[in-house]
Amino acid sequence: MSRGLLRQIESARARTDELFKLLRPDALYSRPIPERHRLIFYLGHLEAFDWNQICRNALNVPSFHPEFDHLFEFGIDPPVGKAAEDRPSDWPSESEIQAYNRRTREIIDQVLEQAPEQIAHVALEHRLMHAETLAYLFHNLPYDQKIAVHADSIHSTEKPLGKTIAIPPGCATLGQKAGEFGWDNEFDQHRVTVSGFAISKYKVTNGEYIAFVRAGAQPPHFWRERGGQWFYKGMFAEAPLPANAPVFVTYAEASAYARWAGKILPTEAQFHRAAYGMPTGDERSYPWGENAPEFTHGNFDFHAWDPIDVNQNPAGDSAFGVSQLVGNGWEWTSTLFGPFPGFEPFSFYPGYSKNFFDDEHYVLKGGSQRTAACFLRRSFRNWFRPDYPYVYASFRLVEN
Repeated sequence: MSRGLLRQIESARARTDELFKLLRPDALYSRPIPERHRLIFYLGHLEAFDWNQICRNALNVPSFHPEFDHLFEFGIDPPVGKAAEDRPSDWPSESEIQAYNRRTREIIDQVLEQAPEQIAHVALEHRLMHAETLAYLFHNLPYDQKIAVHADSIHSTEKPLGKTIAIPPGCATLGQKAGEFGWDNEFDQHRVTVSGFAISKYKVTNGEYIAFVRAGAQPPHFWRERGGQWFYKGMFAEAPLPANAPVFVTYAEASAYARWAGKILPTEAQFHRAAYGMPTGDERSYPWGENAPEFTHGNFDFHAWDPIDVNQNPAGDSAFGVSQLVGNGWEWTSTLFGPFPGFEPFSFYPGYSKNFFDDEHYVLKGGSQRTAACFLRRSFRNWFRPDYPYVYASFRLVEN
């Protein structure tokens, strides 16, 4: 296993450790999102997942705490509105979990170089996925339960020119190529033909969505109204609603807005064509080209806690001139999450994707401000229920 991968795992551990330091002591047993576990679960889950995949399954290392290995093994994904019924007293103490975590890391560090590199990649990316999950969980905590660490975002009052861009017919390559790391739902790589369509240059903004709310739609989860004025519920403070930042909504809200506007949401293949295609017929690794993701390309990789304006990253535009196709908010597609041709579940994690091939989850592409750079690869697929309001999920419109 490469030293670079080991360093990435150490860096990811530091990232999630820092997140828990944002919590005040009374917050750890809170459940900020009813459909998710209490935060105390996640404190143990990250190390338990690493133990179960690396030590128990891959290397057959005897367990020192089977009860915690099982208790913290799996998260939950119930329908919106269906909350778990456990109590804080049902969970172990923080000190017990921290002792388990320390011992788990000590043993993993001793044996990690013996683990298959694929399993180490899974552990790394699983932890970084949860760095984003924890961000939106913490986002829903009352402000007095966390420690503010940020400066206010600066937003423009000048509305960007939201033009529509024509994308000519062509092919899109979906999925990861053989031999590269990817999750099971990223395989097999294949090409699809995409008819011509037009797509909005920018994500739909708060300022555009407010007309929909005034027409009778419910306000999004991240909005608050006081005294006839709208505010954005930021990670650490409320602020006047930033008109030019992307609106974060559910799939149901995004598709309702699209119908109201006389348009539709893009398919997964259309997103790929707009993001990675080129007028020459070639394709890029990233919307901007082949260079690794940098701060100038977009709002991702933990650079910010909240979204920025939709026109702030022209260096990240695609070859067709479409902006912010990665970062600053995942983008809903109209594609139901399902297997690609040739899909095979991971033998060591068979339910990772397959359990969600249920016609109840939709594919999201791109990434948010709290998405690690490794997930900006072209093949990565995210998915959520259509009425899940907590994720940093944006959208843009298409005309066929």
